[in-house]
Amino acid sequence: MSAIFHAGISGARGRMGRAVSAALDARDDVVVSARFDRGETPDLSLCDVVIDFSTPEASVELAQACADRGGPALVIGSTGLTPEQDAAILKAAEKIAIVRSGNFSLGVNILIGLVEHAAQRLDGRDWDIEITEAHHRRKVDAPSGTALMLGEAAANGRAEDLDALRSPPYDGVGGAREPGKIGFSSIRAGGIIGEHTVLFASEDEVLTLSHSAIDRSLFAKGAVAAAAWVRSRKPGLYDMQDVLGFRQA
Repeated sequence: MSAIFHAGISGARGRMGRAVSAALDARDDVVVSARFDRGETPDLSLCDVVIDFSTPEASVELAQACADRGGPALVIGSTGLTPEQDAAILKAAEKIAIVRSGNFSLGVNILIGLVEHAAQRLDGRDWDIEITEAHHRRKVDAPSGTALMLGEAAANGRAEDLDALRSPPYDGVGGAREPGKIGFSSIRAGGIIGEHTVLFASEDEVLTLSHSAIDRSLFAKGAVAAAAWVRSRKPGLYDMQDVLGFRQA
C-alpha cells in the first residue's frame, strides 16, 4: 500500500471540485485536509499537494501562495490562462512542483501523441488539419484547453509554432483556406462533457482521430493520479506526458 498523503481541493464546490473530492474519498491512501474556493484562506501547511480546478486568477494566486512558502505541490486543471498568467505559473514552478494540463484523461493524452505523429508524417502542403471540440453550455473559454493541446501537438509534428499555423475563425467571405494552417471550431451546448476531433484531410482521403468523455470522473481520477505523482517531485512544470511516463526525464 502506498504511503498516505494529504491533499487539498481548490474550487471544491465546482463541478470538477466535487468530482475530485469523490475520487479522493474513494482512495485509502489519501486524507483530504482542505476544501476551499476563491476568497477562502486554507491552511496550506496541512497539504502535501493541492488539486486546483478553479479560475485562471485563482490558480495564479494559489500558485504564488504555494511558491512563497515552498509548498505544497500543485495540480492545476484551470484553462483559459493568459500569457501573463502562464508566465506566473512558470515562475512559481521554479520553487514548487506543478502538474498543469488542459486535460487529465489518459485517452486524450494518448490522442495527443497520435496527432503529433500523424502531423509529422502527413505533408502540410497536402493535408489540412481541423480541430473540433464540444462542451457544455457553461464552459466560458474557447477553444478548450484540450483543443489547444491538440493544436500544439499538430504544430510540433510539423516543427512549427501553433501561433504561426493557427487559422482565424471562418466567418463570411474570407477567401480560400490557406495551406498548412490549423483550424479550430467550438460547440457549446447542453451538458456535453467533452468531445474532441482532429481531422486530417487531403484531396483524396480523410483521417479522423477523436476522443469522447463519457463520465466526468475520468478527469478527476487522472488529476488524483497526477497529485500522487507530483507530491514527491522536485520543483518544475510538468504535464500528463510526464506523469504517464511518456516523456523521458
